[in-house]
Amino acid sequence: MSEFYKLEYIWLDGYQPVPNLRSKTKIVSSAPSSVADCPIWGFDGSSTQQAEGHDSDCMLHPVALYPDSSRRNAFLVMCEVHLPKEKGPHPSNTRAHIAEEDGGLWVGLEQEYFLMQDGRPLGFPEEGYPAPQGPYYTGVGYKNVGAIAREIVEEHMDLCHDAGINLEGINAEVAKGQWEFQIFAKNGKKIGDDMWVARYILLRLCEKYGVDVEWHCKPIRGDWNGSGMHCNFSTTKLREVGGKEYFEKLMAAFDKYKEEHIAAYGPDNHLRLTGLHETQSIDKFNYGVANRGASIRVPHSFVAGDAYKGYLEDRRPNSQADPYAIVARVLKTIETVG
Repeated sequence: MSEFYKLEYIWLDGYQPVPNLRSKTKIVSSAPSSVADCPIWGFDGSSTQQAEGHDSDCMLHPVALYPDSSRRNAFLVMCEVHLPKEKGPHPSNTRAHIAEEDGGLWVGLEQEYFLMQDGRPLGFPEEGYPAPQGPYYTGVGYKNVGAIAREIVEEHMDLCHDAGINLEGINAEVAKGQWEFQIFAKNGKKIGDDMWVARYILLRLCEKYGVDVEWHCKPIRGDWNGSGMHCNFSTTKLREVGGKEYFEKLMAAFDKYKEEHIAAYGPDNHLRLTGLHETQSIDKFNYGVANRGASIRVPHSFVAGDAYKGYLEDRRPNSQADPYAIVARVLKTIETVG
């Protein structure tokens, strides 16, 4: 009997302001050795808000390939959406906005999220709230993390590593039912690909546990931390040259374009960026050494010896943001400084 292989084509739909992940399976007779072995495929864009019913064809152009250890003979294929007849990227294709020349960009994204069941975070009582924040961050034990949350996040970490995604760590977060994972990549498009696929893996994993993933930046109103996706970034110039003058010019550019950054950093961020819960207000920009309430946190290592070299952490992006849009905006601002 001939062997068959499953290629799970993954793409972003046209829903706004937050696209959804979509996927479908293509069966092929041989295992792909690279993304070049994955053929272009099509889908019905009228069902994903990416086309009209009278002209509904959209095209999936594979851009990244990952082994899928959750199924036999399977791969995950991240795709860009293109218009038919080789008319170029679809208007919903945010990946296409990331510059190919990225100045040696390295990015680490910290994805926070809530695990939800029956409409409330895991560990929340049926009515009311659990004990206040305090013991949950990096917490251990049933009363702090619940019954199945750790099983889910551990399995997700293993699946990401099996896929070749550089997931660097996980931890329970400040609110009960809230978790975080961190991914690092040395390319603007790759960090976006890896983060979207990691999100996909988590969503699909949670299906078997009867658990939902809540990406919204402030699903629990009141005195509870929201969810962010802090963006740690550096370029070759920041890592190897640096300098106080260049750093101050860069921060001035981030201040100048603060509204454009907020527009790219996810919806409903006004609910999270209030000036409380380790955030700066949404209408302000500041930076500070080791300041977790700043727009951009400057690590101690960055200013050590007055070198002003290394990486910076933009704390404004939220958990629901499109990583492609985050990276495109960061690069665009850096380019204005030269």
